[in-house]
Amino acid sequence: MADPEAEARAKLEDGILEAPLTGGVESGVTHEQGAETKQMENAQLEVVSIGDQDLLASTPPLESHNESISAEISNNNPGSESIEQTGCQTEATNNAQAQCPSPGMPVTKVQPFLSGDQVEDKTLRGRLFARRMELLIGVCVLLTITFVLGIGLGVGLSCRGKFRCSSSLCVSISAQCDGHVDCEHGEDELSCVRVSGKSSVLQVLSGGVWSTVCSEKWHSDLGFSACKQLGYSSYVESGSLPLTSIEQDLKDNLVSINLSQQNPLYPIKIHNTTNLSKTECRSGKIITLRCLECGSRPQYSARIVGGNLSQEGQFPWQVSLQFQNEHLCGGSIVESRWILTAAHCVYGFAYPPLWSVLAGLTEQPATGAKYLTVEKIIYHGRYRPKGLDYDIALLKLSQPLAFNGYIEPICLPNFGEEFEDGKICWISGWGATEDGGEASVSLHSARVPLISTKACSQPEVYQGYISPGMICAGYLEGGTDSCQAILGF
Repeated sequence: MADPEAEARAKLEDGILEAPLTGGVESGVTHEQGAETKQMENAQLEVVSIGDQDLLASTPPLESHNESISAEISNNNPGSESIEQTGCQTEATNNAQAQCPSPGMPVTKVQPFLSGDQVEDKTLRGRLFARRMELLIGVCVLLTITFVLGIGLGVGLSCRGKFRCSSSLCVSISAQCDGHVDCEHGEDELSCVRVSGKSSVLQVLSGGVWSTVCSEKWHSDLGFSACKQLGYSSYVESGSLPLTSIEQDLKDNLVSINLSQQNPLYPIKIHNTTNLSKTECRSGKIITLRCLECGSRPQYSARIVGGNLSQEGQFPWQVSLQFQNEHLCGGSIVESRWILTAAHCVYGFAYPPLWSVLAGLTEQPATGAKYLTVEKIIYHGRYRPKGLDYDIALLKLSQPLAFNGYIEPICLPNFGEEFEDGKICWISGWGATEDGGEASVSLHSARVPLISTKACSQPEVYQGYISPGMICAGYLEGGTDSCQAILGF
């Protein structure tokens, strides 16, 4: 009778037997290993390709060892219970013979895991799902930015050809200066009056068009109202000029007074009292307006000549802007409570309690000068410290100045007023008297000619810094200019 154990051993060596041996056959598998085998049968398998460095104990056998293995297997030598080889070790005692990888064969590692384990999903869908929170936050941020930019772009496009209120509300151009407040803060009914040209011609804005006011039905009450709309607290006089004596562009649109439209319950608004005319004023005359006695120097004697030191009363509109009680910039009086200066003087330091204004002085430190505190500082909204455009600011005084001959306002140019090239102007200030020198303690002045914007805009003159909104004065060949003589105005 054949020995069962010998038959099983022979089948095992020939690679025929695949299932675990049972029934008293000595298979070399313990009960614990059998339990693990059953658990592995129910598990999933993940095949991961690895390299030789991951299987340091499973390097391919040498050729001589392969021949020895083949010889022993072909001879079916049952007494061979251990196979000696390099890099491929198996337990010969009661174990299945392990097949060694060939030299060119890629090695594959089989890693078992149970169905309940958390395994990283290496697909694109899995990676996106793992980062779903970050993606959700990113999408929300992008939508918010798009929404804000969309609103801004929509407002900008919707206001094209319209008047934009400070609240970003857009109203029709025809609604500006029509006598009805459409903006929340009433800015559509501001800046409705201006004085234009060298003759100070009165113009009003109506229906989006600037028109010159004819002299019919005009009286002084309207003049005072017009000055108040311009921001002045005073009114000097109004007059009339022949229509033929003003600039041609001021003749294109004309309006006449119609007081019957004015509501007596409200202050007179000059732009609400006009009707469009056809082509000319019936009287043939237009209105001129003067709101402030400016540019006068009643305490200055022109008989004092020579030198560049300023005399008392020579520049009564010149003030010193004091920052923490030290002179920092110059300024000019434009109205009893308003000082004009450069934006670069106050930009970044627009805190009124730190500033004060000295008027009516020629020497620093001041003796007997009028000391005034500052209530408000406003610089142009389009000013940028890296450039020179819109370099303008206003300081509102806490109380009005008293004009006395040594303190007087300067004249501002009218809208569209042009000055001839070469016209002599005066500049004044406490600036350095030499290039790179210290500021002067005495008020200095100098006569300089106006230079055309075209000449001043040449690259070799001011390196292209001059823009159409500036005026240029000085000497191209060198000498005194306002940059050396003053700081501010």
